[in-house]
Amino acid sequence: MMIAKSVRKLEGYVPGEQPKSRSVIKLNTNENPYPPSPRCAEVLKNFELENLRRYPDPDCTELKQALAKLNHTTPDRIFVGNGSDEILALAARAFVEDDEAIGSLDPSYSLYKTLAAIRNVKWVGNRTDGKVSLFLWTNPNAPTGTLASKDFVAKTAKSFKGVMLVDEAYADFSRENCMELAVAANNRNLIVMRTFSKSFSLAGLRVGYCVGPKPLIDALVKVKDSYNVDAIAQRVALAAVKDVKWMRANVKKVVATRASVTDELRKLGWTVNESESNFLFARPPRGVKAETVFRELKKRNVFVRWWAAKNVRDFIRVTIGTDAQMEVFMRELKDVCKR
Repeated sequence: MMIAKSVRKLEGYVPGEQPKSRSVIKLNTNENPYPPSPRCAEVLKNFELENLRRYPDPDCTELKQALAKLNHTTPDRIFVGNGSDEILALAARAFVEDDEAIGSLDPSYSLYKTLAAIRNVKWVGNRTDGKVSLFLWTNPNAPTGTLASKDFVAKTAKSFKGVMLVDEAYADFSRENCMELAVAANNRNLIVMRTFSKSFSLAGLRVGYCVGPKPLIDALVKVKDSYNVDAIAQRVALAAVKDVKWMRANVKKVVATRASVTDELRKLGWTVNESESNFLFARPPRGVKAETVFRELKKRNVFVRWWAAKNVRDFIRVTIGTDAQMEVFMRELKDVCKR
């Protein structure tokens, strides 16, 4: 059996740990601590087994219609994927030639580098020049949680010769977003991507979508799998879209908790980025190592995220949980930092 050279040397993406125990305080993968809309449960309860005999709608017609209404655009400017990660992989396939490069912020979502390696093209950080034909811009950024203004994104996209995909996984937790740039009639090269994993509390469902110029959306359709989003996922996602009020109420709770935890950490001497997401990127006080905090919290069944990479190893990333979960986090954190 022959394995492609690019795959043999590939360092695969490492997702956040998923502990099997339900007793842990899980603040490491930016999941929403609150449940999805009850309408999603109704769909699952009433889903007819007979529907699984047939292939799902390859165009996600009803879901695209609902998303078009939500985002003030038309269904032909929307692409629905098997999670945002599929859309990212398809973009790398559709918009990058073999001698071109994929760019992103650095630090940012580490999957971007992996996608470039899978595609066997160069990855470059913090640049939109040269042979970069696809720039993947998480905004608000991960893992930092910081936000680039809509005007700055628009200006950068206008001067960029390639395709700019703005990954807005955390946009609903932010004070502004770039969706109006994606739906603008004069937009030629900017795609805005959203996910159901964060604000809609559906990380286990694997549905994402993007909005952009019709030629770019058509290109993604050409390279996708025939039936890339399953029937159950389409129905549940549609139910969630039809209950945006529920999602926004959950987001409001997360944002309020985010503000209070930020204040508490800063009072303890932590440096905390001004977050526009559902997590905090924080550096401990002098004399306390981020890695030590990460490992000691894990011993106490409190899971946060830490990376060994040089530009982020002095920080931990903490997903915002419920108020009760964050109380446990703060109590254990204080005890860890005393030692």
